Amino acid sequence: MNIAMFSDSYYPYVSGVVRSIELFRYELQQLGHNVYIFAPAYRQQKEEEGVFRFPSITAPTNKDFSLALPFAPGAGKILRDLKIDLVHCQSPFLLGNVGARTARRHGLPLVFTHHTLYHLYVHYVPLFPGLARRLVLGYVRKYCNKCNLVITPTNVVAEQLRKLGISAPIKAIPTGLKLDEFANSDTAWLRREYGIGPEEKLLLCVARFGKEKNLDMILEAFRMINQTCPASRLFLVGIGPYEEELRAMTAKMGLDSRVTIIGRRLPRQTLTNYYAGADLFIYAATTETQGIIVSEAQAVGLPVVAVGANGIAEMVNEGFDGFLTPPSAAALAEKSLMVLQNDDLRDRLSNQARESAKQISATATAARMAEAYQALLT
Repeated sequence: MNIAMFSDSYYPYVSGVVRSIELFRYELQQLGHNVYIFAPAYRQQKEEEGVFRFPSITAPTNKDFSLALPFAPGAGKILRDLKIDLVHCQSPFLLGNVGARTARRHGLPLVFTHHTLYHLYVHYVPLFPGLARRLVLGYVRKYCNKCNLVITPTNVVAEQLRKLGISAPIKAIPTGLKLDEFANSDTAWLRREYGIGPEEKLLLCVARFGKEKNLDMILEAFRMINQTCPASRLFLVGIGPYEEELRAMTAKMGLDSRVTIIGRRLPRQTLTNYYAGADLFIYAATTETQGIIVSEAQAVGLPVVAVGANGIAEMVNEGFDGFLTPPSAAALAEKSLMVLQNDDLRDRLSNQARESAKQISATATAARMAEAYQALLT
């Protein structure tokens, strides 16, 4: 098959959506399919075969994000030349609209992956968030109902969409893991790199530095953890517009010496070494449709303590590979301390976390996606 993916975000921008596109593209190509990406242009982008860039402007609310100008007079010709069989949009907005229009004009099946609970991100709209939320919900419902198939990363999100009045066929297919990426992780690297002794407990949170990730809750939870367990440290890894505020908050709480903020994109091997060297993964975002980052932590045997909301609730098995909590710093701190102070429990959770990760290999999830595509073409 020849597949055209339209996305409002792609490298060099870093997000769970971009990671999902990268993984599915690679695995689908391994299965013999051709996948072409249509995405916004970035100043520091790398040229990549099969990636078509649209002129763009910098987003006013996020300097790291580019907004594509959704005009594509040549898109139809490109799709004809590439002999595209199917259009798969990764966003319902700018380029998602271009993809949908192009699919309709050329009689191609339209697939949409509902990566994001968009109505939970209206804090990025400076005015009238209540109205913005209603408008977004209505718009997304209308867009989904134009599609031949809607993909969600989890069954939890699929059920939410049905309750919102989406009548298009919905199939849950999670973003998978390239398990071989985690096989050679260096468990000693993190302590060696930062000169940390074996007696210290290391907590890790990997997330985009955005307000919706509730990193203030993570810091408050860690403050409580550190009061009970002074030999503990927190590593925050990510990039995003919230970084300066995060650093200021850390300083105000007097946690500078115990919290390390890594505000840059890391090579994959380095990131897996952060996962492998930590004792616990802690996460507080409530807007995730899946939370692939949690599965990555599990792949190296890292127990997870996370707020049990939306997609995260499906990715963490309570008491098996981690614990889910209400959205409060105190609850996160309580469960984290329970794991950190009980080596037998931590070891059991660690072993079982690896088993959980094996259930969503990228190869298997891509095969399911290919089957879903094929069903639309027959």
